[in-house]
Amino acid sequence: MNKVILMGRLTKDPELRYTTTNNVARCTFTLAVDRKFVKQGEERQADFLNIVAWRNQAEFCSKYFTKGLKVVVVGSLQTRTWDDNDGKRHYITEVVADELYFAESRKNSEGGAPYRPVREAEGFSSADDQSDGYFQTDDDDELPF
Repeated sequence: MNKVILMGRLTKDPELRYTTTNNVARCTFTLAVDRKFVKQGEERQADFLNIVAWRNQAEFCSKYFTKGLKVVVVGSLQTRTWDDNDGKRHYITEVVADELYFAESRKNSEGGAPYRPVREAEGFSSADDQSDGYFQTDDDDELPF
């Protein structure tokens, strides 16, 4: 079984590129993942892991992920090799993302107003949404979605 679940912060904005042959979106970024334990008298250490997302997830990453954002990545490990122009072989291990999630609200990441998933275009004003995505309904029989 090859499954990886990581939570960490982006070290820089994601890089979106398209393959030359099929024009498939490919987005790469590095995730800083804190290690579980801290040695006494030392600062917390982190591992910097290469993440790659393809197609729709790649475009999602480039649009919504930014440097410093805390995210969760679920995927698998992959190792690739290639030879450069001098004939030297290079190895890289990366996580190929299958699932991507926000791990915090915009309020926590940017220090501003909280992220509001309910939009005014859906018929709810931001004044009605005072509880970070939850709202009061008068009808107990039906859910609003």
